[in-house]
Amino acid sequence: MKAMFQSHIPHLKLLGRGKVRDIYEADDQHLLIVATDRLSAYDVIMPNPIPGKGEILTSLSNFWFEMMSDLVPNHLTKLKINSYINDEKEIKILEKRSIIVKKLKPLPIESVVRGYLIGSGWRDYKKNSAICGIKLPKNLNQAQKLPEIIYTPATKAAAGDHDVNINYKMTESLIGEELAKRVKEVSINIYERAFDYAISRGIIIADTKFEFGLDNEENLYLIDEILTPDSSRFWPKDSYKVGISPPSFDKQYLRDYLDTLSWKKVAPGPDLPGEIIKNTYQKYLEAKKILNN
Repeated sequence: MKAMFQSHIPHLKLLGRGKVRDIYEADDQHLLIVATDRLSAYDVIMPNPIPGKGEILTSLSNFWFEMMSDLVPNHLTKLKINSYINDEKEIKILEKRSIIVKKLKPLPIESVVRGYLIGSGWRDYKKNSAICGIKLPKNLNQAQKLPEIIYTPATKAAAGDHDVNINYKMTESLIGEELAKRVKEVSINIYERAFDYAISRGIIIADTKFEFGLDNEENLYLIDEILTPDSSRFWPKDSYKVGISPPSFDKQYLRDYLDTLSWKKVAPGPDLPGEIIKNTYQKYLEAKKILNN
């Protein structure tokens, strides 16, 4: 399988390249978004793509978008890329990794929902027994299930910069009290539904993040991706243990490898061995098969 590090659609205006997705202007009201095979860790894009990753992310996101559509509208449309691209060869390359979406105004935050103590939340907790200002009980262990689901938003970073955890009051100042409350409620509701579904399939969703946007009438939409191995921690239920970073079907495998290097977690990222690339793909593929076979 040939990897796509960057997409190229010459006759459409390129609006930007994110850590994973390339965004084009399809027309005045729609965007064409391509999920490439780029992989980022610690907010740095790795130099080696993961062949087929973008197709997995697109398929899994579309599955979850449909499942959650009664909770909040999403940016998907029924338009196909052949409405904007005529070349059959180009369509074949792009069709499984591309979507046509409504053009919306993204909110300047990422909505992070946590059910377990891991990652940056674990690092924060070790320092002050709190995550984003939310005080937690003493003596919790790594990967332990939290007493209750918590909402810990972050600012959205540009490619190459680091996302920054913020407290809820900061969210209210950025997007307003009413909208902040709505985003928090929707995010937790989506997580709860996804968690119940996933655990019935043998996967624990430890945490995840969502992005939202507004239309011209200030209606809220779920955008970007949802509940993928790029945006979530997926743990196999049968091998989950407290006190360690559990085995996973997500980027934690790559992060664990990167943590063995002397790399300082700033661009450029290190070249990835073939085994790391292959195993990362297999973990993403396994998650998709379990969740949406």
